[in-house]
Amino acid sequence: MAATKDTTGTGYEGFTAEERDAMKQRAKELKASAKAEAKAADAEKDVLAKIAKLNPADRVLAEGFHALVKEHAPELTPRTWYGMPAYARDGKIVCHFQPAEKFKTRYPTITFSDEAKLDDGVLWPVSFALTELNAGSETAIAELLKGAMG
Repeated sequence: MAATKDTTGTGYEGFTAEERDAMKQRAKELKASAKAEAKAADAEKDVLAKIAKLNPADRVLAEGFHALVKEHAPELTPRTWYGMPAYARDGKIVCHFQPAEKFKTRYPTITFSDEAKLDDGVLWPVSFALTELNAGSETAIAELLKGAMG
């Protein structure tokens, strides 16, 4: 990189126009990254707030599902989707937790969208009833999450 001419008599020749431009671009990138991180943190707070408002039975399962997503699919971004806890990749919903109380159903469900890479032949399940979190169901959910990520 070529330096600019010393006009101060200090020996320091300063930054070139290209170097200054590069520094400005990097500053913009850092600012955009900080905004994106803040937005993601706010989205997760929204998800956690929605979960906290659920009835106790749904809340326990939603908290467990959230923890499993964070552990086994950390690249997914928590956000709300139609008022439900959901998890997205590149802005597209991959899976969500539907509380039983939301649509007055018998049980809550975990549903995967077409963005999940669960394809298995010509027919495969994408929605799962969840009535309890135990070692078996946690293992099954972890495998589904890993599969969904491809």
